[in-house]
Amino acid sequence: MVQRIAIYPGSFDPVTNGHLDIIRRSAKIFDKVVVGVLKNGEKTPAFSPEERVDMLKRATADISNVEAKFFNGLLVDFVKQENASVIIKGLRAVSDFEYEFQLALLNSKLAPEIETMFLATSEQYCFLSSSIVRDIARHGGSLKDLVPDELIAPIYEKLRKF
Repeated sequence: MVQRIAIYPGSFDPVTNGHLDIIRRSAKIFDKVVVGVLKNGEKTPAFSPEERVDMLKRATADISNVEAKFFNGLLVDFVKQENASVIIKGLRAVSDFEYEFQLALLNSKLAPEIETMFLATSEQYCFLSSSIVRDIARHGGSLKDLVPDELIAPIYEKLRKF
């Protein structure tokens, strides 16, 4: 039987409960979900690739069909490397859709055999982003319910201003 493998790409700088919502829901749909931590040349990450992959592994340790890996280069090449056939994209708002739709069309042009599936984020996370988490952490605000509990201390340790 052929495994249904999906890739959920992102910078995950850091992973949020919104990301985890998409990961958990995707893990119910697919046999395997690979969370692809990408290097975005337009962003300077607060956390190293190794730290981001480690945070994802810790946050998804209880989900047996999820793994996290770092990748560099074209997403479609990573999808093929992992023998996946679907890219998962989470959408918080209509504004996300326009950008993600353009990327989905581009990926389809590069690799027509790869599908993109959009999942709307759950209502309680539609405001949440990694950049908001970083800003709150830098200023000592509460990260409770924004990121997995086990990641609060390491995020503060890395980002909190004294």
